[in-house]
Amino acid sequence: MNAPTPNAPTPKEDLLEYLQAARDSLVWKLDGLSEYDARRPLTPTGTNLLGLVKHLTGVELGYFGDSFGRPYFQGDPPPWWYTELGDDPHADMWATADESREEIVALYRAAWAHAEETFAAHGLDAIGRVPWWPEHRRATTLHHLIVRVLSDTQRHAGHADIVRELIDGTAGWTPNQSSLPTTEAAEWQAHRERVEQAAKAADGR
Repeated sequence: MNAPTPNAPTPKEDLLEYLQAARDSLVWKLDGLSEYDARRPLTPTGTNLLGLVKHLTGVELGYFGDSFGRPYFQGDPPPWWYTELGDDPHADMWATADESREEIVALYRAAWAHAEETFAAHGLDAIGRVPWWPEHRRATTLHHLIVRVLSDTQRHAGHADIVRELIDGTAGWTPNQSSLPTTEAAEWQAHRERVEQAAKAADGR
């Protein structure tokens, strides 16, 4: 068996590094946009950038706060917190005109800080209880919940990639690391044309 690599990250550090990378990428997708573009729906189901941030704020506060006896909201939570309490089952997936972008992003960052306190206090095998899950499966580990939230955040970061590209063509993982093979518009146009022609050829067979 190989000896562990010196200074290698622990499994917990690995998970949290990738979670933070997805968080940062999602927030960056809002940079430079008008209020309209940050909020407007780009799919038939209403997917929008600020709504994704709002949704994941609730995800983190719930799984990393409430599930470990550390509710973030003292007293009545906002009406979108548990959507079944309100009239709109999609309330956590879009921002009303009265909800500012700054407030939503600030609450998302506050959710990260709240989660960090849970991570610092518990190991991966610590047991939490998810209040909204059925009683028979409510108890689960911090490890499971980090994987769950990481998966959800990466999924929605992918949604944000596509939504932002549809708005103004901006693409990439972060401002400093695009993870794309080119930045040239002409090369992308040529690539898209190749894909289009291949699709047509396959359809015509």
